[in-house]
Amino acid sequence: MSGSNRNPVQLARLYARPGFLLRRAHQISAAMFEDACRDLELTPAQFGVLTVLQAHPGLGQSSLARALGFDKVTVLRVLRGLEGRGLVRRDPAEDNRRNLSVTLTREGAGLLQRAQKPAEKAYRRLMAPLNREQQEQLLQLLQLMTGELQDEARAAFVPPAPASRQAA
Repeated sequence: MSGSNRNPVQLARLYARPGFLLRRAHQISAAMFEDACRDLELTPAQFGVLTVLQAHPGLGQSSLARALGFDKVTVLRVLRGLEGRGLVRRDPAEDNRRNLSVTLTREGAGLLQRAQKPAEKAYRRLMAPLNREQQEQLLQLLQLMTGELQDEARAAFVPPAPASRQAA
């Protein structure tokens, strides 16, 4: 049997792999979010950073990276873009002047508020092909998978503690 005869089977196997489907679903999710938030010039990563900072003002850059499962380079790149737009501010941390704590500016808080409806619209659009039970099941399965396999991730995911304001 020649290699070309096996191609359709190999492609079918590739296209049915969870990694391929998860990456494709992420591409679609990001495109829907960016489309919904186009007028705000906001990406999913920026929205995540702003959301975490609203809940935990003064969080350190490293803690912020862990709260989103980002590596330090990614969070720094996102922060520089947000800071350049006047949406966040980085200041020396009170407990350790060598660390930086990050806070939303008034403009950042306003943009995050304006982003809520388009972000929710993108979420509803992404989940629309599934009924309510399927949506709940998908989220439960993704949480199970990411929870059980978190040690395999390239970047740690550590949500900040409710009262945490440490600038790690």
